[in-house]
Amino acid sequence: MRLKTVLTAGVAALVATSGAAFAEKWDMPLAYAASNYHSENAAAFAQCVTDSGNDLEVVTHPGGSLFKGGEIKRAVQTGQAPIGERLLSAHANEDPLFGVDSVPFVATSFDASEKLWAAAQDKMKAALDEQNLVYVYAVPWPPQGLYFKKPIESVADMKGIKFRAYNAATSRIAELAGMVPVQIEAAELSQALATGVAESFISSGSTGYDRKVWEHLTHFYDVQAWLPRNTVFVNKDAYNGLNEAAQEAIMDCGDKAAADGLAKAKELTDFYIKGLAEGGMETLPPSDGLKAELQAFGETMAAEWLEAAGDDGKAVMDAFAK
Repeated sequence: MRLKTVLTAGVAALVATSGAAFAEKWDMPLAYAASNYHSENAAAFAQCVTDSGNDLEVVTHPGGSLFKGGEIKRAVQTGQAPIGERLLSAHANEDPLFGVDSVPFVATSFDASEKLWAAAQDKMKAALDEQNLVYVYAVPWPPQGLYFKKPIESVADMKGIKFRAYNAATSRIAELAGMVPVQIEAAELSQALATGVAESFISSGSTGYDRKVWEHLTHFYDVQAWLPRNTVFVNKDAYNGLNEAAQEAIMDCGDKAAADGLAKAKELTDFYIKGLAEGGMETLPPSDGLKAELQAFGETMAAEWLEAAGDDGKAVMDAFAK
């Protein structure tokens, strides 16, 4: 009996020791397809953290398979998921600062987008902190263009079209243009186009290419309206529960993911537009008249955003203008 007791205790100690050697598993919900560069970048980030040797394993779940896009931020805030990626501008109704990257025609290039994000980042981190979230990194999408199933020469040609919206800015553009905004997540876009729930949308070449929208639409206008960002954040309680080395691994891997994601977005911008053309779409610049009308929308929306964002918004735009 004594030998059995000793063996049992030894096994228990071995199990306890082995358990400590295994990584804590964090499931990371993603809204976009596994083949999208944001999801691939997030998977590389997760592997970087997992390989850091700090008892933390991060596993990504792309395509809205764990939580749908609109559910991800709330899931991380409430601890249903410890980490996730979300298009923050979709939550501008919670805090106007979340929509800073989607004010039309303020930052229309990668360099301008980086400058704007640098100006906004400290206030963005503070806003997320108040919501029990820790900012890790953000990666831009390519410049946004307009997709239609007919030629569009002016805003008048858009009237009455059902327009897929994904945040407050896209809904507002639809309203200004006389279109009908329909809230649709990226994972549901193909079905919405196929069934006629949506007839047009604004997004990067990436979304159009990934979803093969040439099967339903015919024209892409490269208006370069803005460069929205996907942001990765961690539940603050979960983050604070990690050891310092694991926290550092998350932030170091996040810095790498931000740089790698930006480089990939730049690399793929032309590839996506060429892919739309190869799929059969006409890829065009906007007419001078359409461009002027859209610029006017941008001025209206910038003024509205500044009013909503108050002193914090003014500080961000002042820093961006320097």
